[in-house]
Amino acid sequence: MDVGSTAFILAATMAVALMVPGLALFYGGMVGSRSVLNMIMMVFGAVAVVGVLWTLFGFSAVFGNSYGGLGLLGDVTEYPGLGSLVAGDEAAALPPALVAIFQALFAVITTALIAGAVSDRVRFGPWLVFTGLWAALVYFPVAHWVFAFDSADGSVIGGWIANGLGAVDFAGGTAVHINAGIAALALVLVLGKRTGWPRQARPNNLPFVALGAGILWFGWFGFNGGSALAAGNSASVVMLNTFNATCAAILAWLLVEKLRNGHATTLGGMSGAIAGLVAITPACGAVTPMGALAVGAIAGAICPLAISLKYRFGYDDALDVVGVHLVGGVVGTLLVGLFGSAEAPSGKAGLFYGGGFGLLGTQAVAVVAVVGYSFVVTLLIALAVKRTIGLRAATEAEVAGLDLAEHAEVAYDLGGGTHTPGTAPTPEAVVASAERLVAGSARAGKEGGATA
Repeated sequence: MDVGSTAFILAATMAVALMVPGLALFYGGMVGSRSVLNMIMMVFGAVAVVGVLWTLFGFSAVFGNSYGGLGLLGDVTEYPGLGSLVAGDEAAALPPALVAIFQALFAVITTALIAGAVSDRVRFGPWLVFTGLWAALVYFPVAHWVFAFDSADGSVIGGWIANGLGAVDFAGGTAVHINAGIAALALVLVLGKRTGWPRQARPNNLPFVALGAGILWFGWFGFNGGSALAAGNSASVVMLNTFNATCAAILAWLLVEKLRNGHATTLGGMSGAIAGLVAITPACGAVTPMGALAVGAIAGAICPLAISLKYRFGYDDALDVVGVHLVGGVVGTLLVGLFGSAEAPSGKAGLFYGGGFGLLGTQAVAVVAVVGYSFVVTLLIALAVKRTIGLRAATEAEVAGLDLAEHAEVAYDLGGGTHTPGTAPTPEAVVASAERLVAGSARAGKEGGATA
């Protein structure tokens, strides 16, 4: 066992775990004041559901020996309950249980990312059902394609994208970001627009957004760096590239904002950080530090332009999961084919480094495969849940906010309303409480000389 690398991956795992509250704060700050808790609960709820499924059969589905050697799905019966990992493996450089928990966090965060697209209109119970089905039928197979490598002795066959196709995806541009982004689009199309869209409540807490983005940036060093699965030069290069791309993306996003709207906003800067992190995820081990700056800058410029497409085409992607994660993931994955350097840890050259068009074509095939599979299967899952138990919240609850309707709580009790803890109020009570909340906010603004 490599003790140094084990310690490094333990630290990386803790950093990635911190991304869960980071994502909850990032998303929670962007929604209206009456749906903050619901957004946070959607993130943590998805994590809980997928975490249980990962132990039961998810790890096996991703890293088990591929059925028929086809590279499509791992044997779900190979590690049931993960009990076989407890004793460890003396021949392994890393404890198998450590690999299992590190990769579990990839699964839970990928699923939770979808929540941002459908905020303010999904019932909590059906959302949990959807996340379980989506993880089992979409994430686990796709993660097997991308993350499961053939064993050195040929006894275990991994996924077709990682091995047969040979695409470069160091930490999950396809399996994580493209997968979640295109799934978000499919779910949005099934759900429809929020009541009153495109006019919606302003972000309730931009400091939350900034704090969440900062925590996510911190966790991303573990997300990308830990994907090297060893403490050494590869992890170091990956972390440097992750930092570079994020900085470049923030500046590019702010520049686009300034040129288009005349202002460089806090929300734009934080969104630019996430866009850079998304884009560098597949490319972090494939490019040089200068290449990372290019990847970040390109993603930071393209993603804000992509976000505006939702108004042109009429799909209500509430927190821009499609514009940032789908588009950013596609950009980063394809740019490996342009900026990939043979000197980088991944060891493959792209077009601009003498490698020709071959790697770009390979990357494009991986993108198309994940987009096609994830979109179709997610669409079917969403339709099935909608037609059986229903997905959409009642109009009254949606207008008033889902915190009270779904969780019998409020994040900011400015109106002084009362209710019995743990009980769901009637729709009339929800509306009345929302009216008190708005009135209280207006009164506080008037008294303090601020804009309500």
